[in-house]
Amino acid sequence: MATLKAARTMSRSAGRSTARHAEASKLPSPLDNRPINDIWVEYRKTKSEEIRNYLMEKFLHLVRFNAERIHTRLPDEVDVEDLMSAGIFGLKDAIDGFELERNVKFETFSAQRIRGAILDELRSMDWVPRLVRSRTNKVEQARQQIEKATGRSATDDEVARTLKVDTEEFYKLKRDCHAVSTRSLSQRTFSSDGGREVREIDVIRDESQSNPLVDVQRRDLRDLITKGLSRAERLIVILYYYEGMTMKEIGATLDLSESRVSQMHSSILARLKAQMQHRMRELEPVE
Repeated sequence: MATLKAARTMSRSAGRSTARHAEASKLPSPLDNRPINDIWVEYRKTKSEEIRNYLMEKFLHLVRFNAERIHTRLPDEVDVEDLMSAGIFGLKDAIDGFELERNVKFETFSAQRIRGAILDELRSMDWVPRLVRSRTNKVEQARQQIEKATGRSATDDEVARTLKVDTEEFYKLKRDCHAVSTRSLSQRTFSSDGGREVREIDVIRDESQSNPLVDVQRRDLRDLITKGLSRAERLIVILYYYEGMTMKEIGATLDLSESRVSQMHSSILARLKAQMQHRMRELEPVE
């Protein structure tokens, strides 16, 4: 697997190098003055490397055209140069397989080869199987069709009826739709006001860090609620609402029965409710 990956990486690098070299060195060639059909006939006979390189340079613009056209529908992290490097191998195959006898323009013949090579490269970059992608598209198309017709979210039963599958088969399709995918942290999220591109890594949320403002608010609220309570009552509020302990666990901690803890808890809530009502009346405007 490692050897295959390394070979693929080397092929991409070679393809990018070939593309840059060909575009940067479009020097005059003796073949420029010859009819293109004669050049094709000679290449079919000799398989000359010189003629093949000439044809590669002559039709390299087809690779860039197809690569840029496909790139417009892809995420920003996909490099157009990688698509071109794959397309060059498609162009080479098209040159080797082109036959004048078919009376088809090379531009038309090569387009499918170039696009096919680029799409094959994209599929190799996607580790989710094509069957899963196909099933996902079917489910999403059915869901969108229902939502457009009804103006509300589609239910699972409606999607299953639209796809004409039973419940078991539908849930299998739905499970495939939730296949895990990858996302690049260097992918552009949006452009800031200053023109700087904001990437995923710039806005990703760090779940391991707490929000200082939320921490201060929670602490202030805890102090406000427990103000004026006894030590046992204060511990009951903190252990129940902040530590997530049950009444039984709190009773074992404070050496009290579960029913006693529940009774004290109800009394605390009643007093807090009375205090809040009193403060709300104080805040009411005086007429």
